[in-house]
Amino acid sequence: MSPRPKNTPEPERHKQNLTVRLERETIRKAKILAAKRSTSISGLLERQIEILIGEEEAYENAKRQALALLDKGFDLGGEIRASRDELHER
Repeated sequence: MSPRPKNTPEPERHKQNLTVRLERETIRKAKILAAKRSTSISGLLERQIEILIGEEEAYENAKRQALALLDKGFDLGGEIRASRDELHER
C-alpha cells in the first residue's frame, strides 16, 4: 500500500450507508428540520443515534458504579450493643 500524500486529509472515520424506511410525511418533516439545523437527514439521524448511545453508556456506567458501591457497603456509624441472640429473643 502506498503512503498517503502529506496534503491529503485523513478520513475522520469510516462510515457505512444504512437504508431506513420512513413514511413520506416523516421524511418531509425531517427535511424541513434538517434544513433549519443546516444539516441533512443523515446528519440528524447520526446525531440522535449518537445521543442515544451516549445515554445508554452513561446509564450502564452509573449502574455499574452504584452496584459496586452496594457491594462495598456503607459505614453508617453506630455500634451494635446486643448479640444476635439478644436481638431475636422472644
